[in-house]
Amino acid sequence: MSGGGWGGAAFGIDYGFDEDGATRALLRSPPPAEALAWAASALGAGGPEAVVEVRALRGGLSSAVHALRVALPAGPRWVVLRRWVRPDLLAEEPELAGRELRALRWAEPLAVPTPSVLAADLGGDAAGTPSLVMSCLPGLVVWEPGRRPHDPPPDAWLDGLVGALAPIHAAPVPPPDVVEPYEHYHQLDDRPPAWSRHPDAWRRAVAIAEAGTPADVGPAVFVHRDFHPGNVLWTRGRVTGVVDWPTASVGPAVVDVGHCRTNLVQLGLDVVDDLAARWERLAGATFHPWADVTAIVGMLDGLVDAPPPGADVLDAVIARAVASLAG
Repeated sequence: MSGGGWGGAAFGIDYGFDEDGATRALLRSPPPAEALAWAASALGAGGPEAVVEVRALRGGLSSAVHALRVALPAGPRWVVLRRWVRPDLLAEEPELAGRELRALRWAEPLAVPTPSVLAADLGGDAAGTPSLVMSCLPGLVVWEPGRRPHDPPPDAWLDGLVGALAPIHAAPVPPPDVVEPYEHYHQLDDRPPAWSRHPDAWRRAVAIAEAGTPADVGPAVFVHRDFHPGNVLWTRGRVTGVVDWPTASVGPAVVDVGHCRTNLVQLGLDVVDDLAARWERLAGATFHPWADVTAIVGMLDGLVDAPPPGADVLDAVIARAVASLAG
């Protein structure tokens, strides 16, 4: 898999709100009648007319996600319908729906809230494309702590992020037929970014990432693999859910920390480092700079030509990580 793209958007813009028109039409348009009929039937309701309200949930760019209000015999209920509709992604990763199903079932006993799978059409025979119906968790995504009245302040936000990782990494390690081992996202273009002031560091970083997981990086645990603020829900200053699990893996815990750090670069190097320091204190472990390298190089295809938000910080993180590993 080539990687999930650049997780964070420009400072002040929520992730997924910078989509182009074609992506918006594909992912945010109302689901077709066959998908609604399948979802309603799977929940024990009637046909598509049982779906009385549909809301597109913006944020991710890999799938179409809608909140559905379904009229059930016991009363109306909100659920989430996730459909994998991107032909390019399905061609590359046809098992994403099954991977999320298995990961969510493994994560269900965790102390951190995760969606429950209510129905699955992994082949898309009924829904028209691989789909899941999941429980709807409360909460909102927080990219800028303290911006809204009930958002957590910055310190509590960082503590909440690393606190959400703790029960994930403490979970029993799933077998490989349930959750696959961690693998670096191999890229099509390994050139240093045109905007970098440290091209040699990027060349070395590619070689480091492609060399595989170092022996001293820590034990393999259950990891989310795409952990960042866009996949964490908050209600009145507390974490109320971690979502988006199709790339869950078994690998070093620092994989999640490194991936989250790359999504904080637009907030500054101090915030990036503060997240790792808070995780180290909570986990009683040491952050490994390899995690920065594999996370950032795993997004290289989307970074080569145009600088992302926080490019200077990203450049500095790569240069520092490579120097640390060389030392």
